Amino acid sequence: MRKLLGTFSLVLLLQNLPLSAARALEPTEELTSEAIQQVITANLMTNSPDGNFYPERMINRAELAAILVKAFKLDQREAVKQQEAKILPDVPRSHWAFNDIQAVLKTDIMRGYRGNLFFPNQRVTRAEGLAIFAQAYGVFQFGDDTVKELLQPHPDAALIPVWARRAIATVVAEGFINTDAQNNISPLRPMTRGDMAYLLSQYLQRQQPQPEMPIVPGVTRSPESL
Repeated sequence: MRKLLGTFSLVLLLQNLPLSAARALEPTEELTSEAIQQVITANLMTNSPDGNFYPERMINRAELAAILVKAFKLDQREAVKQQEAKILPDVPRSHWAFNDIQAVLKTDIMRGYRGNLFFPNQRVTRAEGLAIFAQAYGVFQFGDDTVKELLQPHPDAALIPVWARRAIATVVAEGFINTDAQNNISPLRPMTRGDMAYLLSQYLQRQQPQPEMPIVPGVTRSPESL
C-alpha cells in the first residue's frame, strides 16, 4: 500500500513541480518554531532540562534511535519482542538508550559496525539521518531514472552517497525534507535537532486524517474513488 501511495505522491510531485520546490525551501524561523512545538506535543522530542530546545545542536546515533522508536513505535514490532538482546560492547544495559538501540537493530532500521559496535555518540550526517528515517518509514522502490529526476532540482545532489540516494528520493517525494535557500540538501552536513524536528513535523502532518471528498448530489462516483 505504501509503495502505491509513494507512486501517487510522485505523480503529484512531477505534475506540480513549482509547488513542491516551494515546499522544499528552508523553513522560516516561525515554521521551525511551529515544527518544534508539534514534535514536543507529540512527545517525539523534548526540551533540555533548562527548557530550551537548541535546534542547532547535532544529533548522535543513540538520540536518532530513540526518536525513531517513538515515531514509528518500533518497540511494538514482533521482531523486537521475539529476538534476544544483541550484545553491544559500547551499549551496555545501563545505557540510557539501550532498549531503543536494541529495537532499531532488531528491526534492521539501523545497523551496527564491525565488532558489534554501535557508536551511540557518533554524530549523524543529514544523508545518514534522512536515509535511516526513510528506512523506518518505508523506502519507495523508485527506479534509477526516477531517483535521478527527483534529486535533479537540488544543486548538490551529486554529493549524496550512492547508498542513500533512493532513500533520500523517498523523503523528497513525500515532501518531508528541508533545504537551504538554494535548494541544497546538504547531505554531508551534520543533522541537527532542528532538521529532525522539521522532518518529524512533516511526517506527523502526513499521519493526520485527510478530509473525505464531498459527495455532490447527482454525481456518481467512479469505482476507483470508492
